[in-house]
Amino acid sequence: MPEAPSRPLSVPGRVVLVHDWLTGMRGGEKVLEAICRLFPSSDLYTLFHKRGSVSPLIEARRIHTSPLQWLPGSTRRYREMLPLFPAAIELFDLDDADLVISTSHCAAKAVVRTGRARHLCYCFSPMRYAWDQFDAYFGRARVGGLGNALARLAIAPIARWDRATAHRVDRFLADSGYVAARIARYYNREATVLHPPVDTGFFTPDGSPPESYFLVVSALVPYKRIDLAVDAATRLGVPLKVVGTGPDLARLRARAGGTVTFHGGVGNEELLRLYRGARALILPAEEDFGIAPVEAMACGRPAIAFGRGGAVETVIPGVTGALTAEQSVDAFADAMASSSAAAYDSAAIRRHAESFSTARFESGFVAAVTSLLAEPA
Repeated sequence: MPEAPSRPLSVPGRVVLVHDWLTGMRGGEKVLEAICRLFPSSDLYTLFHKRGSVSPLIEARRIHTSPLQWLPGSTRRYREMLPLFPAAIELFDLDDADLVISTSHCAAKAVVRTGRARHLCYCFSPMRYAWDQFDAYFGRARVGGLGNALARLAIAPIARWDRATAHRVDRFLADSGYVAARIARYYNREATVLHPPVDTGFFTPDGSPPESYFLVVSALVPYKRIDLAVDAATRLGVPLKVVGTGPDLARLRARAGGTVTFHGGVGNEELLRLYRGARALILPAEEDFGIAPVEAMACGRPAIAFGRGGAVETVIPGVTGALTAEQSVDAFADAMASSSAAAYDSAAIRRHAESFSTARFESGFVAAVTSLLAEPA
């Protein structure tokens, strides 16, 4: 059973939540879900909402969308509308809000609120496309020389806007120390680290031995580097199950060998079964945090991750998994080939995962809100 949430937090005045977009139940939406439990009567504002794509708890919220919602194909092609995000997020009318809580990796942190309202931002990352991951999305190898040049022209004003609107946040929470450093670098702001919640009450071991397959659980977008796991599994001829959806699916299918299977989006029960059966979870990206490895660890399974970014805060080499020194096919193929379930103590992996529980997140979030509201306006 899922962990029991703490009691809803009572704060004076109207609380509103702001999230970039609702098109799937990924790590960011799991954070939003935990915050929704703490503020059950708050309205939710988002640029786009694909109905039925997130949990019933979020879907039951009173959800306000931007005018971009009504453009043809918006919930499928929303990334192509990036230049419109600044204007759209600033259109939300939050004049009667007393506390604004944004969960942001793109534009949500730039929402406009009144001078009396306080704004707490849980930041998954400064806008990736505008800063150090521009090439992952718009590099010459992906979009060609002309596309790269046009993207630079389009992104430059968005980057300036992203930096200039950081002052609209009273306090930043970062999902990892890695992200806190990026907030300092790009926004010149301090952030308190609060790792995302993992439902360690639901993701549990069942005592069964692992099967032979490796597992990827991820959005299929360029910076996730799922191609490295696909290529490594194809080279080794070992089973790899890929869970997730996104614009990179066709490209990944085209390069995958016969041992790689794509499962799309799956429900929680199926995800739990896949975690429990996996030989190891593979995380090839330089992640901001990376919630999937910790969910796998909660099921007693190790993770093999690139040794930069948030993974260094969750994966303990030799105890809960392995970290590769390079972000390459060779490095992941070597780590996967040498991975052995017998080398890991599933109970020790589970104990480590429990330090990322939902209860721990809720306690830290309540403390941050309480502290912010106690400060003079």
